[in-house]
Amino acid sequence: MALEVAEKGGVWRRYAPHVQMTLAQLCYTLMYFITEASFNRGLNPYVYVTYRHLLVAVLIWPFAYYHERGLRPKMTLKLFMEIFVLSLLGVSLTLNMYFASLKYTSPTFVTSMVNTISSMTFVIAIILRMEIVDAKSLRGLAKIAGTVVSFAGVTTMTLYKGAVIKSLWKSPIHIHSGGGSGGGVAHESWVKGSVLAVASCICWSIWYIMQASSLKRYPAQLSLTAWMCTVGGIQSTVFTVFMQHKPEDWLIGFGLKFWCIVYSGLACNGFTVFVQLWCTEKKGPVFVTMFNPLSTIMVAILAYFIFGENLYVGSIIGGVVVILGLYLLLWGKEKDQEHGASKEQELELDCEKQQQARKVSDVYAAQQSGSEAPRTMK
Repeated sequence: MALEVAEKGGVWRRYAPHVQMTLAQLCYTLMYFITEASFNRGLNPYVYVTYRHLLVAVLIWPFAYYHERGLRPKMTLKLFMEIFVLSLLGVSLTLNMYFASLKYTSPTFVTSMVNTISSMTFVIAIILRMEIVDAKSLRGLAKIAGTVVSFAGVTTMTLYKGAVIKSLWKSPIHIHSGGGSGGGVAHESWVKGSVLAVASCICWSIWYIMQASSLKRYPAQLSLTAWMCTVGGIQSTVFTVFMQHKPEDWLIGFGLKFWCIVYSGLACNGFTVFVQLWCTEKKGPVFVTMFNPLSTIMVAILAYFIFGENLYVGSIIGGVVVILGLYLLLWGKEKDQEHGASKEQELELDCEKQQQARKVSDVYAAQQSGSEAPRTMK
């Protein structure tokens, strides 16, 4: 009995990261449909981003204050300006463009576009000389090919919408306010939404690169998250005031709009972030990134069979191409890490061999000096 329990515990420990990352992608999947339904009910995307991050900031600050009291560095003007730029790229500017693109396109398109962030980050890192590519090796060619294939998929999704694939039966849940699945006003500006989605992914990529260096100067991750949510929420508030002059846009009530903001804040800014950090610590960032396309598949299935969403040929073809490119890039990155680890092991072995050789030579020299000493005394 005890052996069976131990075996079950071992199986759970082995597959817990897989289960938790799947749940995290499911949280993101539901968020796309809830937010789209809320937008069709009149929720403004800019107001949504503002309320969502201000809510998260209020919830995170007490934990960050007590948990990281001795870890936070002193706030300076230079550090605050860096956080200001991080908040602009990672919170206010990026997410406002991102959810505005959802209003003009579809959840399937937006989730497919998110998969290009890894490729974009890779290209920007090469430009900034933060990433080195060995074009003569198979892993280097895989990274280059993956990047090119991903961008080909993005171009396909942006420029080619394609024919509509309509559901063959009546969907049990409709998320469009008009009740039909013909697209309507919410999906008439496909190119506009595509440009906004691409721009948001570029900003996200720059944010990931900046965040890596900022964490070295501000190692308190929870506090940095709270700062970015606060500053980003304020930035979004100022932007929304300029864009939306109607006071009724800020009134959300306690219906679907309210619960959409609460769900997005708790599930997507709370649970999923914690799960990703935990899985990154246990399995590494490559493992976490490989689950991103799962959300695209979930969205496509739910969109077509449950929520009555249209599927477009261009989005399906482009999404498949993007996922193939993503896995090529991730394979190359993983092989790079293995190659780097084997090189480190070789260097360590060489150092150990050199140390052993020095010890042997020292012992031999000591023996030689000991044997010569009596001769000199004679």
